[in-house]
Amino acid sequence: MKELHPVNQQVLLELDSQKEKKTASGIIIPDSASEKPRFGKVLSMSQIDNPEIVVGNVVYFKEYGGQSVKIEGKEFFLIPYGDILAKVVETEEI
Repeated sequence: MKELHPVNQQVLLELDSQKEKKTASGIIIPDSASEKPRFGKVLSMSQIDNPEIVVGNVVYFKEYGGQSVKIEGKEFFLIPYGDILAKVVETEEI
């Protein structure tokens, strides 16, 4: 089994899976016409001093950052730590 271990302040993400999109009339919308996901779950990180995120966090990242990677049939996303803009945090309703 092969694993990806990020280096040089990179973060490995699993993107929110996108299901095939269809219009109400059944027309399939291709991936090229739909907006790319900008949220991902942190799977692994390189050595980073005082990181604000940890493995398991869901993060929001820059639109044009990162690199898609396929390994053993699975698709992952490598992104520079600096391209992560926010993390999703669960809060209580007021």
